[in-house]
Amino acid sequence: MEPIDQQTRSPDTWRQSAANFLALFTSTGTLICCALPSALAAVAGGSAVVSLISAVPWLVLLSQNKEWIFLGAGLMIALSAFLTFRPKGTVACTIAGGEGCAVASRFQKAMFWISAGIYGLGVFFAYGLLPVMTLLGT
Repeated sequence: MEPIDQQTRSPDTWRQSAANFLALFTSTGTLICCALPSALAAVAGGSAVVSLISAVPWLVLLSQNKEWIFLGAGLMIALSAFLTFRPKGTVACTIAGGEGCAVASRFQKAMFWISAGIYGLGVFFAYGLLPVMTLLGT
């Protein structure tokens, strides 16, 4: 007989876990491509960005395609939100006593909100920092 954990792992749970992981992965990619150079330029100046780009030249290619990166990350976060917050059946949870489903649900929601926060930070640094700095006159 299979352990209870393997009995309650439905394909929906696998999809939720994969979507949450991909959302976290792609939202972190937005930080690397766009937020890191912007933050370095704002804090340390242009010479820090030049030294970063000379050490990591593929960062330029990522920055040139930031619209696609943000679009892909946004779609993954939207898929993650759909799979995390949609109404689900509770048959597997009632079989196992419900405790494992509650822990998994809290973990998946935490991963979603971390991904969304990272994505929001990346959007701000990529698209919002320059208008804010221009408005402040710096």
